[in-house]
Amino acid sequence: DEGYENGYTEKILDTLKEKNVKAVFFVTGDYVEREAELVERMIAEGHVVGNHSVNHYSLPTISLEEAEKEIMELHEQVEEQFHYTMTLFRPPKGEYSEKTLMLAKTLGYQNIFWSFAYKDWEVDNQMGVSAAFEKMCNGLHPGAVYLLHAVSSDNAALLGDWIDYVQKEGYEFTLPSADFVPEL
Repeated sequence: DEGYENGYTEKILDTLKEKNVKAVFFVTGDYVEREAELVERMIAEGHVVGNHSVNHYSLPTISLEEAEKEIMELHEQVEEQFHYTMTLFRPPKGEYSEKTLMLAKTLGYQNIFWSFAYKDWEVDNQMGVSAAFEKMCNGLHPGAVYLLHAVSSDNAALLGDWIDYVQKEGYEFTLPSADFVPEL
């Protein structure tokens, strides 16, 4: 997730490039405005840029019209600025309703959720690289979808070793596809 920049995304991109692994980066409107060079790099290096809404509002708490605006304004901004069409949507805060899931689908998006997440977004409350590495390794399972926040110093520091661990365990990294990630 890329809600704002904390100085680690470039290192994350460097690690992904070194390890030849592609990732999905879910961006918000503010991130696209402030970090255009990083978004351009994500696209140029073959990563997927996904829609995380303009303002990161909880979509079930706003009207469907406002929710559509949250999704489509970012969609149009990314298309105009980068000539890139986003097709994956991660609901802000992971909060959704049947109506907001259907809205995203109607707008041409595949809703993406995760099977592993941990409290990594609190930049002043990181658990430490060793503890985070262990937690991430313990969460590994077939078909795992990891939700990681790029603002985490722990995630940036452990990423290369974690990729090595995952591959040593016999797993491979793949990007979501319509037949891989079930639609909710």
